[in-house]
Amino acid sequence: MIGVVFGAIASHWRRNRVQLAMLLVGLALATALWSGVQAINTEARAAYDQAARTLGQDHLARIVAKDAGTIPLGAYVALRRAGWSVSPVIEGSLRLSPEVGGGRVRLVGIEPLSLPDGARSINLGGNPALLRSTAPLFAAPQTATRLARTTPAPAPTQIDTTLPEGVAFTDIATAARILGRENPSFLILDAAGPPPGAALPTGLVLRPADPSADPAGLTASFHLNLTAFGFLAFAVGLFIVHSAIGIAFEQRRALMRTLRALGVPLHLLMLAMGLELGLLGLLGGLAGVGLGYGVAGALLPDVAATLRGLYGAEVPGTLSLRPVWWLAGLAIALAGTGLAGAQALWRLWQMPVLVSAHPEAALRTGARGLRLQALAGLSAALLGGAAGLWGEGLWAGFGLLAGLLLGAALILPMGLALALGAAIRLAHGVRADWFWADTRQQLPGLSLALMALMLALAANIGVGSMVASFRQTFDGWLDRRLVAEVYVTARSEAEADAMRDWLNPQVDAILPIWRAETMLAGQPGDVYAMADHATYRDHWPMLATAPDVWDRLALGEGVLINEQFWHRANLRLGAPVDLPGGALPVLGVYSDYGNPRVQVMIGLDQMAARFGDAPRTRLAVRVAPDRAPEIAQSLTQHFALPDDAVVTQAAVKAVSRAIFERTFTVTSALNVLTLGVAGVAMLASLVSLSAVRLPHLAPAWAAGIGRNALAGYELARMLALAALTFVAALPVGLALAWVLLAVINVEAFGWRLPMILFPADWLRLGALALLAAGLAALWPAYRLARRPAADLVKVFSNER
Repeated sequence: MIGVVFGAIASHWRRNRVQLAMLLVGLALATALWSGVQAINTEARAAYDQAARTLGQDHLARIVAKDAGTIPLGAYVALRRAGWSVSPVIEGSLRLSPEVGGGRVRLVGIEPLSLPDGARSINLGGNPALLRSTAPLFAAPQTATRLARTTPAPAPTQIDTTLPEGVAFTDIATAARILGRENPSFLILDAAGPPPGAALPTGLVLRPADPSADPAGLTASFHLNLTAFGFLAFAVGLFIVHSAIGIAFEQRRALMRTLRALGVPLHLLMLAMGLELGLLGLLGGLAGVGLGYGVAGALLPDVAATLRGLYGAEVPGTLSLRPVWWLAGLAIALAGTGLAGAQALWRLWQMPVLVSAHPEAALRTGARGLRLQALAGLSAALLGGAAGLWGEGLWAGFGLLAGLLLGAALILPMGLALALGAAIRLAHGVRADWFWADTRQQLPGLSLALMALMLALAANIGVGSMVASFRQTFDGWLDRRLVAEVYVTARSEAEADAMRDWLNPQVDAILPIWRAETMLAGQPGDVYAMADHATYRDHWPMLATAPDVWDRLALGEGVLINEQFWHRANLRLGAPVDLPGGALPVLGVYSDYGNPRVQVMIGLDQMAARFGDAPRTRLAVRVAPDRAPEIAQSLTQHFALPDDAVVTQAAVKAVSRAIFERTFTVTSALNVLTLGVAGVAMLASLVSLSAVRLPHLAPAWAAGIGRNALAGYELARMLALAALTFVAALPVGLALAWVLLAVINVEAFGWRLPMILFPADWLRLGALALLAAGLAALWPAYRLARRPAADLVKVFSNER
């Protein structure tokens, strides 16, 4: 019997193929955006896992040269003879030829016999090919292909799928030959540590293991943001499914009544409906996973560029078909379909045998539930506010965000009903009264689509305001932070001194850039020396300062800290900061966008006293802007420096802005896709409602309103609802922007941005919303205008 019952229920979709198509499209789009985001996150996490296994990253201690140069071979030999379990590594970069797109590949040369177990890359530590006199280069597929095609090829290449993209491994002798150097870049220390009582040779320092360098930890907030946007897109798409399933259930009330009257048990009817939902979820999920693969493939290059630029995390620009994310996509599609159909199943369970068969009955019932829905929305908003006020961490911020969006979406139908009621009271004339009253009567059937539109518009306003505020703030910050015209990195302190002597007669000023690593408030951070110079006094981007901040900093009476440190350690002006040699008070706070680490600035004298072994190889050069390229080129040629050792201010700004633009490409694309899904939601609702709308339109047609005029009214009705929804979405979007800038950004990245308003963008988005609503209503309106008069006459012949 189950087959007969299922066939009877499923026959509805054969008669309403467009409605079925809209349901599957909604489910596919919702699943596509969610699974696409999850595919990106899964690919990134797999790359992090590979990177974490590559030479142990910073999970093993290293011995490095104090002046950031190379380690003499004699020092390495002395350490081995003294019982140190160290392994040499030569590291450098290979420039690829233009025919393969240019760029660089990181080359790592290892000594396979002494490599510690904790640093053994998969298949490399014991690979016999590394013991040959001319060992090949091992690289991931894309990197190996580019290396093999570059001219001249540095060495034969072999593919190793266990390695991350952007890096190539080989024997240390081969790396030394390719890079043209003999001395190791650093030494890896076995997890057992140094031998008891051992001391390092002069000029070498031990850099402890730094677990925080794991890119998965640094990028967690970025992926959490992506997940939140993907879930928002999924929720918007799910509104389509919920609306279509609900309307289909109301259209089949007569069929349900007939089947129950013929003796079909309720549990069998419920089983048939559940099977139908499962089949729909499976079909929509499969289509959505396929679309999600395409979405992820298109967005992944921008995500990879963002992760590389902000966090230094290498992620391949191509996608792998991993079972984890596509199975998760199918699972959430089935779960979403079940959630969307739960209300229909509950109505079926509660439906009496002799229930009314009027398909528009649910619309009248839904209108009576708007008040209860608004109360639920108010409760959600209050819960979100409570999470934001009393919660802690990023999840509290997302709780505030969820409460805001969910509450606003649930309150929207009631707000629209009140606005339409006011329009009815202000209307003059029979047609105006009928238009607004009929619009309010249609509201329950369109509420889900309008809620989806409001969420999409609010997300666009909020994220658009955040990105535009960030862009404007970031541009001004770059101009203040990157003041020097040329930045130079020497290979040793002796070379830096020679550069200073050579540059002195040619430039306006030479400012040292000294950096040391230390623990700051229990987390790894950086300490920089700041010279007492007008370059910093006049331009440094300060957020808060104590009196006479620059004079006191030069005298060594305090420190400057970046905004990340300020927020994470909950510091205030005057609070002590623990540093080697004693604590110093906070004199000021400066903005430091894009830096995941905490940072402190101290005077040059304090740096020399507290961090005497800090490398002194970097210089900032002040010179007339038009002479910067000439100085950079002359410096490179005179000292035979690699290309990346000398950079101009213009080049740094160009790279920084490019990273910024690609950072928000994904969120902008998700916003556009979410708005597109909302447009499909409106189209799906209008198509589904077109059948049950005839009893409301037929009397107006009989009273003398032509079919073309009725179609025009339907189009105007949708435009009016879209306009009202946009007005409601505007304050929600601005509140969303404030939460993103003042809460989410602070918790996720450690900095807060000023909120800047862009009304012109709102007007463009409002026009886009009206266009989407108009396009969604155009086809149903066209079908109504071309509908045979006989269909409208039949309304009066049926018992209703």
